[in-house]
Amino acid sequence: MKYLIFFTTALLFSSCSENKTYSPAKTAEIVATSFLHNDKPTLKKHTTAVAYANLTSIQEMFIEDKNSDINFKVVDQAIDGEIVWIKYTTHSDPTPGIFKLIKENDIWKVTHNGPRDRGPF
Repeated sequence: MKYLIFFTTALLFSSCSENKTYSPAKTAEIVATSFLHNDKPTLKKHTTAVAYANLTSIQEMFIEDKNSDINFKVVDQAIDGEIVWIKYTTHSDPTPGIFKLIKENDIWKVTHNGPRDRGPF
């Protein structure tokens, strides 16, 4: 009986500690929000190393109040094999932005858009 309780408890804790897998659109929203609210730990968790470095280098120009609603909206989404492109808007910039997402360790992450990247939009 002790072993049953131990294994049940261990299973409960291990299932609660797993990383959540978000959709590409939800990941893009998390990245946009954490970028504008200067939440670097969350931004780092949902971006690749190169994307994180690029975003944090320009982040100071765009920081908003942490309680503000950024009004994130997905305008369009396209899937190209293992890459997902999200076109989005926020209230702070009327021009749509584009995130390129890839799967890294089975988790969607925003990655760097290189100069040679020709997205679908």
